[in-house]
Amino acid sequence: MDARYVFAVRFRLDPAVGGVSVEPNEFETRLSREADPPGEEGWLFFRDNLWRGEINDERHFRRLTEEALDATVLSVEYRAFETDDEYLTALKDEIRDDLAAFNADSVSEVLNKYLGSSVEVQTA
Repeated sequence: MDARYVFAVRFRLDPAVGGVSVEPNEFETRLSREADPPGEEGWLFFRDNLWRGEINDERHFRRLTEEALDATVLSVEYRAFETDDEYLTALKDEIRDDLAAFNADSVSEVLNKYLGSSVEVQTA
C-alpha cells in the first residue's frame, strides 16, 4: 500500500551566519507526507487538516511545515492525495466502518468533504 499527501511549499532561507547571503532567498518546492495506513494512528490526517481539498488552518499547518523543514515557510497549499488502488480500497473500508464519525452518509461524501477532487490513483 502506498499513499501520500502532496503540498506546494514556498519557503525562505535565512542564513544563520553573518556575512552569508543567498539569492534568490525564496523557493517553491513540492512536499510529500506519507499517509498512515488506514485504521492506524495518524490515518485521520485528512480529516484533521483538510476541508474540501484545502488546508483548514493555514497558520497552524505553516508552523508544522516550518518545524519539519527548519526554514521560514511563507505559504503551504494542498495539491493532491496520491494513492494506489490497494490503499484507496483500505481507506474506503475504514471510512465505511464508521461513517457516523464523519457525519456523512457515504464514503464518497467523506472523500469529497475532505479531499475535494484531489485524489489521484496511481496504477502499476
